[in-house]
Amino acid sequence: MEIKLLGQYDINEIQIHDQGLSKYINLTSNLNLHTGGRFSNYFAGKRNVNTVERLLNKLMRTEKWTGKKYSAYRVLSEAFAKIAEKTKQNPVQILINAIENSAPREEVTRLKYGGIAVPKAVDVSPSRRVDVSLRNIAIGATNASFKHKKSIEDCLADEIMLAAKNDASSFSVSKKEEIERVAASAR
Repeated sequence: MEIKLLGQYDINEIQIHDQGLSKYINLTSNLNLHTGGRFSNYFAGKRNVNTVERLLNKLMRTEKWTGKKYSAYRVLSEAFAKIAEKTKQNPVQILINAIENSAPREEVTRLKYGGIAVPKAVDVSPSRRVDVSLRNIAIGATNASFKHKKSIEDCLADEIMLAAKNDASSFSVSKKEEIERVAASAR
């Protein structure tokens, strides 16, 4: 018997096009998306946590959703249902495409020479690329639904679909382009 993600999405046909991120995008299917911090004591333990669960955990970071995993789970499953309805594709594949398109390749760090702080462009590790991408997708969805009539489910579905298309109106893609533009000027 094969276990499907969220009970309905098959993950065997999912393709990861960015080979640098393939080790850090985990799509193992469990009965539920709740590891309970089981991998937190391991070096690079978040590689062992399902990527959809990591997005679920990122959704719980704002004031309204803090610690409410079941509510965030409901939001995510409804957003995936809306993505599947609109695109007629597997929403997990759409999420993976969104992560690949919104993950920054380079960013800026500050080096101190004497008393002067100088910005320096550096490459981003694949683990951080996935983290930043998931965080920006969650922040973009919560910002879009804050003080608006549009529900968080619709905003999350729209954010994921726009990021999968590499559309600049997506919060996560525009944030990635801004980070890379600043890094290019600091080169």
